[in-house]
Amino acid sequence: MVDIQTVSIAIASASVVAGVVYYALQIQHQKKMRQTDLVVRLYSTMTNRDWLDAWDRVQSMQIIDPSKIDLNRMRAEHQIADLNTVVAIFDELGVLLQMRLIDIDLVERLFHRHVTSIWEKFKPVFEQVRQSANDPRLGEGFEYLYNEVKKREQRK
Repeated sequence: MVDIQTVSIAIASASVVAGVVYYALQIQHQKKMRQTDLVVRLYSTMTNRDWLDAWDRVQSMQIIDPSKIDLNRMRAEHQIADLNTVVAIFDELGVLLQMRLIDIDLVERLFHRHVTSIWEKFKPVFEQVRQSANDPRLGEGFEYLYNEVKKREQRK
């Protein structure tokens, strides 16, 4: 026969296990919610007028011959400022992704077109800016983001 003390110990043990499992699931859910919130906040930055105006100007820039990029002219025409405005978001996303603070699935779904079009168009500019500033890490987050998005694209 089972006595009351054994039953109460079994119930208490099961309650502790259930509580730990519930808490672990809650932590996982909260992590996912924080990641989503972070990405959506960054995405909302892309809907403000200044960013959209910079995006339009960046999209209309022509890079005909990458070997003839004139960074001084681009600075004088405020093209570097527009490019920095646009690229800062992608660089942040790349750093957060690299640190595993956000999920690639959500980022890829929201930003895929933006990431690939800008990186592919302006890669020679990034390379030249890295050289002229003697800083190979400039835009590193954005490049990482681009590479991760392309990996996902190839898997599909």
